[in-house]
Amino acid sequence: MRDVPDASAGGIDEIARGLLADVAALPGVRRVGLALSEGGGRRLRFTASDRTDGEHVDWCHIDAYDDVPLTSVVRTGEPVLGSRASLDKRFDAFVSAQPDEVRALAAVPLPGIGSPVGGVVVFLDRALGEREQRLLEARARRAADAVRQARVRTDLRDDDPEPSDDGGRTVRTVLDDDPRAASAARRFLRAFLAEAGVSEDFAATAELCLSELVTNAIVHAGGGSELRATLDSALTVSVRDHGGQAPDAAPIDDLDPLRVHGRGLHLVEALSDRWGSERDAVGTSVWFSLELDDDRSAG
Repeated sequence: MRDVPDASAGGIDEIARGLLADVAALPGVRRVGLALSEGGGRRLRFTASDRTDGEHVDWCHIDAYDDVPLTSVVRTGEPVLGSRASLDKRFDAFVSAQPDEVRALAAVPLPGIGSPVGGVVVFLDRALGEREQRLLEARARRAADAVRQARVRTDLRDDDPEPSDDGGRTVRTVLDDDPRAASAARRFLRAFLAEAGVSEDFAATAELCLSELVTNAIVHAGGGSELRATLDSALTVSVRDHGGQAPDAAPIDDLDPLRVHGRGLHLVEALSDRWGSERDAVGTSVWFSLELDDDRSAG
């Protein structure tokens, strides 16, 4: 397989063309699809090997909550592999829509921090062998690294929730470098959610997760930060600091419960439906998302 193009050479489109061409060259491959997570994981930017040519990549958006193999691997980080007959029954409608020559399917995540940055789905005339599966997973990991680099350069970070296409609302505020910033952030989010009419339990969970993000930004980055919240079918909240290239946020064992590497983010991971983190030369962004269902929306 060829090397992933440097992100600066052609950005996301070149990365997509390289990945699709390389995976399509594997034995038995009929079609390849690529999805990249956007809007805090609420939607996926999608293209495929039959939607590209030598110069142009045709992208579209798909709902990240559709129950198909590709969205499943992006949500869960777990691969979906097997013959048509062996795949989970919840994919029956999707599988039946595929042409007869597609006899097997392999979908793997593009790994990120906290949650995948996307996924690759491969339609096959036979199941992948073990060596081919390892090649596919390695290619996905390398492509994920390139995508993250390209998003930093073009300011298209997957941790930043974007305006929703379905009538959602986004609010922002700047937080001071002050121990009281977490309290101010909770009040800001509480007022936003109260106006939206969500339940008190939902708001309390969101405030608790937000408090961990803001506290980590204060303790480990210094300087002010920006809070951004988007509410539509889910609540997505991000905190972006300007503390330079701190280590990636990740929940690992540590004696300090508020450490950016400690149990503070274990709590976010446990309470949220999805979360993630990105860093660049300016600072670090950490986000979480809570799905809004009927129980949670009842005030």
